[in-house]
Amino acid sequence: MTRLSAAHLPQGLAQPGYDRTGRQVGIVHFGLGAFTRAHQAWYTDRAMAAAGGDWLTLGVSLRSPEVGAQLNPQDGLYTLAERSGAGTRRQVIGAVTEVVLATADRARVVAALAAPSTHVVTFTVTEKGYCRQPDGALDLALAEQGFYPLLAEALGQRRAAGQGGLTLLSCDNLADNGHQLRRLLGDYLAARDPGLGAWTGQTCTFPCSMVDRIVPATTPEDRAEAAAALGVEDRGLVVTEPFSQWVIEDAFAGPRPAWDLVGAEIVGAVAPYETAKLRMLNGAHSALAYCGLLAGHSFVHEAVGDPLLRPLVEGLMREEALPTIAAAPGQDLSAYADALLDRFANPALNHKLNQIAMDGSQKIPQRWLATLAAHQASGRCCPALLTAVAAWLRHVRGDNAARWGAVDDPRAAELAAAWAAHGAEGIVAAVFGPEGLLASDWHPSADDHAVIAEALAVSPT
Repeated sequence: MTRLSAAHLPQGLAQPGYDRTGRQVGIVHFGLGAFTRAHQAWYTDRAMAAAGGDWLTLGVSLRSPEVGAQLNPQDGLYTLAERSGAGTRRQVIGAVTEVVLATADRARVVAALAAPSTHVVTFTVTEKGYCRQPDGALDLALAEQGFYPLLAEALGQRRAAGQGGLTLLSCDNLADNGHQLRRLLGDYLAARDPGLGAWTGQTCTFPCSMVDRIVPATTPEDRAEAAAALGVEDRGLVVTEPFSQWVIEDAFAGPRPAWDLVGAEIVGAVAPYETAKLRMLNGAHSALAYCGLLAGHSFVHEAVGDPLLRPLVEGLMREEALPTIAAAPGQDLSAYADALLDRFANPALNHKLNQIAMDGSQKIPQRWLATLAAHQASGRCCPALLTAVAAWLRHVRGDNAARWGAVDDPRAAELAAAWAAHGAEGIVAAVFGPEGLLASDWHPSADDHAVIAEALAVSPT
């Protein structure tokens, strides 16, 4: 079947509302996965349709050639399919021009970052892509394999050419993501080129942001359905929900797309929105993932429809996470919880619990442990979160492996060793104690140990 491309666009399908010809790259994006294509690129596509501008996105893959193989033969074009109970709405997104594999064409990536037309660099490299040590400090050796050396070389070229700095915009589910990126890049440059670090601190900005859209992994069945409907093959297809939110701190080093004209919120402080998303949406998602897998479910809508799991996750959101969040003016957290439950129940998405369960050691500190610490400081217990913690501990022990496969986590070996060494009696201290693998401001009490021990012994359901 013919591939989707600029020369083969299906009739009757919504097209980019602008002429891509002659437009320049204004954004370089690290980690152009399905989420970015359904979120940031979608906003940028609509912003160019609304207000024009040279804001095409060059995607950078740090290791895998897969996304380039999907999009480059299609001129960067792909279909976005929004699914709900009411049906599927499809449109072609034109904001991405090309995907470059950094290991194959480093010079091309650096040149794009250094180009005068580039003003914004965005990131969705996942939590582990920031190359942090367990205590949050930069792992310099690991950082050499990531985006840091590419960015450093390009920033050096910009400084030498007398160009301005860049807006470096993290879009990852990382608490205080912009400030963390500033700190980590600053540490990298301090070790490699302190002068460049000082220049970067003076000329570049690091806005915090909060991104929200549920984007399941695209399946062969999704692609077959789209091909039957469109008459062309689209290997870059992404599937998502109708809902989308993007909140960005108003801290830009130079020009930016007119994202605010197409629904993005440009605000003075992102923290209330970010905290709500991490602790309510992401925290509930992770709880559904680990508890749902133990209960034998495959998808989010199945888990939230479980009459034993839904009260658990609703209690997590409303009674445990919500009270720890200082809401922004006009931010209705109870309505947000209502909307999240409705979104989780969307039967058209087939969002896999296994997808959410990946890399838990990198996610649960900001999704769960901060909430647990806040309640501990007030003398309160969090039974839903403690049940979720137990489900995660069972997951990394391998309780789900027979049905769902090996644990997919960068610290899987360490966690397995902790289980082998300490068993059920000592695993909580080994992982969450003051010297534990995931030590935090939450220090499990005797009551916490008891709740987790009880949940470890039986299925959460």
